[in-house]
Amino acid sequence: MATTVRKSLGRQTSTIVSLVGAVLVWELAVRLFAVPEYILPAPSQVFVDLVKNFQVVLPAAYFTLQPMILGFLMAVVLGVALSLLVVYSPAFEALFYPLLVVLQIIPKIAVAPLFIIWVGFGLPSKILLVFLLSFFPIVVNSIVAFKSVETELFDLAKSYRASRLKIFWKVEMPSALPSLFAGFKVAAALSATAAVVAEFVASDNGLGYLLLGYNGNMNTSMSFAVIVILSVLGLLLYGVVELIERWAIPWHVSQRRDDFTVGKSTT
Repeated sequence: MATTVRKSLGRQTSTIVSLVGAVLVWELAVRLFAVPEYILPAPSQVFVDLVKNFQVVLPAAYFTLQPMILGFLMAVVLGVALSLLVVYSPAFEALFYPLLVVLQIIPKIAVAPLFIIWVGFGLPSKILLVFLLSFFPIVVNSIVAFKSVETELFDLAKSYRASRLKIFWKVEMPSALPSLFAGFKVAAALSATAAVVAEFVASDNGLGYLLLGYNGNMNTSMSFAVIVILSVLGLLLYGVVELIERWAIPWHVSQRRDDFTVGKSTT
């Protein structure tokens, strides 16, 4: 266990070192080639401007985080529920799945202005766009997850005369969780993009609104600062999903890869 923890910490340290190295190369390149700030600001300048304007960026970040979380949670609940209907109802699959594919092909940014007409100018329209962008990967991965449960496990559970509900919770759900979390993580990564796109279309607050203003004023340094905060929000949501995954399926091979790596290195 201790070896596994050290291995994980070592991997995280390597990631941090890589990021710090990339930032240092960026800083040196801007200084060495005297790149104008309006084209590419130095990381140090981005940090200074972010600190100066943090009282403006922080409330905007909170405003953007709300549709990210709410839209993502809606996509998780409805996506898993509809995937169960598709898996266990052939009639519903025949009606719903083709419609789902067609809806996914439609560019969400093209229909975003319609959301303002339908649900108003504010939080609901942004939640709806985040939901639509996050919904498809969750549904697709959920359908694949529940359809990929091994028949041998069904037969074993039936041989013990387990009820249908018990088979679902003890066999199907645990087997589907790895693929479910794969869809959740993709959706979490998309949620920040969806929230910003929604604010580009219709918003008077949020990080997307600030980004439009800073770009219009050619304030490249603050544009980078807003992008950094957006990336942090997306990483936080992704990290929360990954932590829940580690807690929910510690037995899965994807969560025990360090054990295999350690075992190989010690043999």
